[in-house]
Order: sequence, then C-alpha cells, then structure tokens
Amino acid sequence: MAEASPAVVAIAMMVLDRDWVEQLYVDPDWTGRGIGTRLIDLAKRLRPSGLQLWAFQSNVRAHRFYERHGFLAVERTDGTANEERAPDVRYVWRPAGPPS
Repeated sequence: MAEASPAVVAIAMMVLDRDWVEQLYVDPDWTGRGIGTRLIDLAKRLRPSGLQLWAFQSNVRAHRFYERHGFLAVERTDGTANEERAPDVRYVWRPAGPPS
C-alpha cells in the first residue's frame, strides 16, 4: 500500500535579476494577505538603488499594486518585443532622495 507524502505547495514566488523583478506571483487563493507586499518590500531591501519590471497593460490589478508601492509607469509598448505579443508597461521604482 502506497502512502501519500505531504505535498509542498508554493503560494508565492519572486525572481530578481539584478534590478529587474522578472517574476512576481501570488496564488490567487492567497492574494490580499500582504504576501506580495512583503515580497516587494524584500526586493526593495535587496535592491535599494531601484527596481524595474514589466506588467501587461491588461493586468489592472498589477498596475494598482505596483503604483501603490511607489512604482511609476515609464514606458508602454505594443507587445511586439515580448513572448506573449501582448501590450505591456515598464514600471520603475527609485528610492526617495534625502529631504531638501
């Protein structure tokens, strides 16, 4: 008789490549619990000079999330340069400068 072993299930992941957030994913059943915020906060601590990322133009929730965390949209494309051929937006986060 075979016994089932406990499964390891990823509920979130983030991939950083230099200053790029290459991937950020939170399982839909786990959204709204601060996991994405903790991952972005970690990325900011690991890359204190700034971050950038791409989000699809159709992903309005992602836009709201990144903008709420201080990212600014700096470039929009028609998607011809990405694998999915979907229009996208490049977001950039830079830390606030010292107070003047």
